[in-house]
Amino acid sequence: MNFRIFYLLFLFMVTSLSAQQYKLNGEVVDKYDESILSYSNVRVEGTYMGTSTNTDGKFELLLDAGSYSLITSYIGYVTDTTKIKLSGSQFVKIKLEPVSLKLPEVTVLPGKNPALEIIRRAIEAKKRRNEKLNSYIFNAYTKGNVRTTEEISARDNSIGLTLGGIDSLKLKITGIVESESKGYFEKPDKFKDVIIARKQTSNLPSSINTLTGGRLVQNLYNEDIEFFGRPLPGPIADNALDYYFFYLEDTLALDNKSIFRIYFETDDQSDPGFYGKIYIADSTFNLIKLEMRLNKAANPGGIFDYIHIFQQFLPYADDIYMPIDYRISLEGNFLNLVKFGFELNSIFYNYEINTDIDDNVFDMAIISVLPQADNKDSLYWQNIQSIPNTQEEIFAYKRIDSLEAIPLTFWDRFSPLSESVYLDDNYSISGPLRLYHFNRVEGHALRFGFNAEDLFDRRFDASMDLSYGFSDKKFKQEIYGKYLLGDYRTSSLSFSAFNKITDLFGESIEYNNLTSTILNLFSKYDFRDYYYSKGFEF
Repeated sequence: MNFRIFYLLFLFMVTSLSAQQYKLNGEVVDKYDESILSYSNVRVEGTYMGTSTNTDGKFELLLDAGSYSLITSYIGYVTDTTKIKLSGSQFVKIKLEPVSLKLPEVTVLPGKNPALEIIRRAIEAKKRRNEKLNSYIFNAYTKGNVRTTEEISARDNSIGLTLGGIDSLKLKITGIVESESKGYFEKPDKFKDVIIARKQTSNLPSSINTLTGGRLVQNLYNEDIEFFGRPLPGPIADNALDYYFFYLEDTLALDNKSIFRIYFETDDQSDPGFYGKIYIADSTFNLIKLEMRLNKAANPGGIFDYIHIFQQFLPYADDIYMPIDYRISLEGNFLNLVKFGFELNSIFYNYEINTDIDDNVFDMAIISVLPQADNKDSLYWQNIQSIPNTQEEIFAYKRIDSLEAIPLTFWDRFSPLSESVYLDDNYSISGPLRLYHFNRVEGHALRFGFNAEDLFDRRFDASMDLSYGFSDKKFKQEIYGKYLLGDYRTSSLSFSAFNKITDLFGESIEYNNLTSTILNLFSKYDFRDYYYSKGFEF
């Protein structure tokens, strides 16, 4: 019996060890000059696991212990198959060889634009793809970088720029957001994005991470692509040949296959749309890569200097091409006063194509955040598939978090013109503008309030107000609490107990405390009607 127990324990330990996952880090470079190959495709043969490299040519994969074949590809290079045996965290450097194969020249007939026929076939290929694709599930990791000229501070519980500093004209990373999510799609138009984990530099609120949700990440195989609430025809939309001008720039190679590089822009420069380059595979005419920008007509108010979009696709089950990444970068200048930039980099992996999805997944929220998404520790983030930090991002994390970690005193948070003074992120007391008020019933009055916000997983708010009027010689009190219910916090329980003075129609007459006091003191006219009230509400 003891031997059997020992044997079962041994099997359990072996099973646990074999299920352990390790981080495979790598770098993709040119074989001869070792130049960086940004956004190379790296996938695990025989699986739906894969990623693409960052701007530094680096990548990460999270894999179980075992033997694998990594297939690395980049347009203009020979695809490489690298054998690895993973038994712990490992680094691999992959060197790709430029294609030396000379491709046959494209024959251009007089009066014919070869790009038009290629795009026509690409549109047909897109339709065949969309007919085969009914649903899919995927995992995603997204990183967003906020760029400004000055540091962003959130010490007063709001976001603002810290003016001054050296090199004030150069954009630098001043905020980083990261998220791990799971996405769902089902025809005809059901979408769902669940944020499993999220984190950000300490100067940004976690709510900004909704920007990393799947609705911002676009699939450029779709008919229309939305920017700023406006649908714009994509380069292989059904009406693309009537909307865009196309020009065949070059024929490149991926192994022994021809890849057409086609330039496009709107026929009419006043039409909002895109311009740039798309890469179409010969024979199959699938879209495999896209680099484009929004034109001036699609740029709202001319705020943005540029908006650049990049996306790549790989074939999955039934030869259905799916996006493996989505990258967008922009820079702008608001009224020539505030220069800013933003970058979003996403990778998609673990696709499940045409699988059954429970109808309960597609509920009332398009983007939802799991309750524990903000509570993941550093060990968790080290053990998920992600995009490696660049040197600039590593430095930015250290700089921003160290700046925000400087201890704050009460006077750092205090402002003589504020209605509330925050003691920390959750608790505040009345500021100078709320300590004193005047009206024709109470006369001169003093008031003190205490507030608690976002307690108990950001579900509970509470407040307490005490005041005394020197004319009516009465103390007033009010205690209030509210708790949000449900997964999406669309219902709530609230309670208040009060013995106070109330102004008639006060909810619709929204003068602030200072305005009301000044009008009463200097105009000697008070347009409000007051009454005393005592009781409770639930």
